[in-house]
Amino acid sequence: MNQFLKFFLLLAAICCLAGCGAIQDLATSNLPDSHRGRPSVVVSLSEQRAFLFKGNYCVADARISTGREGHETPAGTFRVIRKDRDHRSSLYGDYVDDRERIVKANVDARKDRRPPGAHFLGAPMPYCMEFHPGFGLHAGNLPGYPASHGCVRLSLWKARQFYLAVGVGTRVIIRP
Repeated sequence: MNQFLKFFLLLAAICCLAGCGAIQDLATSNLPDSHRGRPSVVVSLSEQRAFLFKGNYCVADARISTGREGHETPAGTFRVIRKDRDHRSSLYGDYVDDRERIVKANVDARKDRRPPGAHFLGAPMPYCMEFHPGFGLHAGNLPGYPASHGCVRLSLWKARQFYLAVGVGTRVIIRP
């Protein structure tokens, strides 16, 4: 089988398993080097999109999922206060046994009682860029509507792209 056909079949398989949006995000995750200036992030809650700027030029955009009712993402102007490539939630996750098998899924550690012999394992939040205490941009599920506990979720590829482009102190604007 020639290389092109192998590549095409692999791409089709990934597309079926991960959703076509993931393939598009993978293909567009490199930033152009021709644009200079300080990075900034603008999040549109109404559009469910995030935009990465270098100076005045938008170099990337991403589909997102923000806070659902009762867990709204705060609007305003913020700065990235912490970055953590392998962050885990301290509030939301699963209770697991010693082998990390799920005993009780989708728990809020503040409210859900820990089963005997289990411990809390926070939900993964890869490429986390915290912009307000308890709120950040990170990789996560993108159902097509606001569904998070207040964070801004991006695809894994876009979260990585934004993470590599911004630093602590980068401006983050959350618009209604």
